[in-house]
Amino acid sequence: MAKDNSYKLGTKAIHGGYETEPTTMSCGVPLYLTSSYLFRDTSHAARLFELSEPGNIYSRLQNPTCQILERRLAELDGGSGAVTLASGMAAISAAVFTLTKQGDNIVSSQCLYGGTVTLFGQTLPRYGVNVRFFDPENVDTVEPLIDSKTRAVYMETIGNPINVVPDFERIAEIAHRHNVPVIVDNTVATACLFKPLEHGADIVVYSTTKFIGGHGTHLGGAVVDGGFNWAADRRKWADFTAPDAAYHGIVFSDLAGPATFVEYIRTHWLRDTGGAMSPFAAWIFLQGLETLHLRVPQHSRNAQAVAEFLNSHPFVDWVNYPGLPGHGSYERAQKYLPNGKGGIIGFGIKGGRPAGEKFINAVKLASHLANIGDAKTLVIHPASTTHQQLSEDELRAAGVKPEFIRLSVGIEDIDDIIADLRQALEKSQK
Repeated sequence: MAKDNSYKLGTKAIHGGYETEPTTMSCGVPLYLTSSYLFRDTSHAARLFELSEPGNIYSRLQNPTCQILERRLAELDGGSGAVTLASGMAAISAAVFTLTKQGDNIVSSQCLYGGTVTLFGQTLPRYGVNVRFFDPENVDTVEPLIDSKTRAVYMETIGNPINVVPDFERIAEIAHRHNVPVIVDNTVATACLFKPLEHGADIVVYSTTKFIGGHGTHLGGAVVDGGFNWAADRRKWADFTAPDAAYHGIVFSDLAGPATFVEYIRTHWLRDTGGAMSPFAAWIFLQGLETLHLRVPQHSRNAQAVAEFLNSHPFVDWVNYPGLPGHGSYERAQKYLPNGKGGIIGFGIKGGRPAGEKFINAVKLASHLANIGDAKTLVIHPASTTHQQLSEDELRAAGVKPEFIRLSVGIEDIDDIIADLRQALEKSQK
């Protein structure tokens, strides 16, 4: 299917980025299992390596199966291009390290996936990059943290694990006033529920392992480029707007235009660090995308029903879901996520951590594991697992209480999900 912006999201999720392979006329996307590609002659090879002609060199940089996934993801988000990587953390690392150098900083929401908190709070400072955390529920905490060395403002669409929905447009307006790009991790919402580029974001990152794959079968990540105007401050963004010594003076903003950022990641970060997505993983994620527009709304419908059930249960102290009135992000969720509030719920059981452990050990249908976004319902205790490396202060800032349990609500029959939770809640009090 040729790119056609008139198609709706579900059609793009199935057809986007792929035109029928001309040799075999394969209707399904082919799986290109090759490390490298033949050159027609030495001059052809030279043109590919100097980036004067597009084409395939080596599968660390590009692979036809991965390219189809990249084009499809870019179409879904309305981006100008995308690059796939080996995991969600690889995607986040590539985006942040491409923007920063020693002495720079980024400004980030404090409500993040535990692995991102560790990257930002411990690993980045080891390389001389400081991370300044703001309260995503208070826009006024953002601007005082930005200075001449700030290279990005970072947040999650639905902040893990307490489901904070930031005011994207106001935060983006602040960042752009300082010529700073906005990065949004859209893993939990996907383009089905939210398109960050339409609300001020400039770069979108994904763990494709989660809802995009949808079945917990492979690891992957992606960065989608929204076409930030790097030329607005050529001195600040010289990596993209000045001649690049690694490619004999090419200016990437001239070469790649609105896809400058992802092509710079491909030709520098992937070239030098090698965190590429495998073509088999890309093929798996393409299968997942074909049902994304069916699965994600069902995740949201089931999660809403589960949140309402838990909210009325006598053994539950509190429920954290932005689809419930009274949640701190309820109004912003109504504005930014009108088609569903996602599939992730946090809640606390009466009896604290011991009761929470009993609950997790008592579930039968739900799976106890460290993932989200699977078709199956998943459960975990973040304080002792995904956020275990955080200090007490960091846990409090992230909203991870000792009794906190995270549910990734699947797409099983809702009556069966609720029945499993009900019996586990009863056992948690014994």
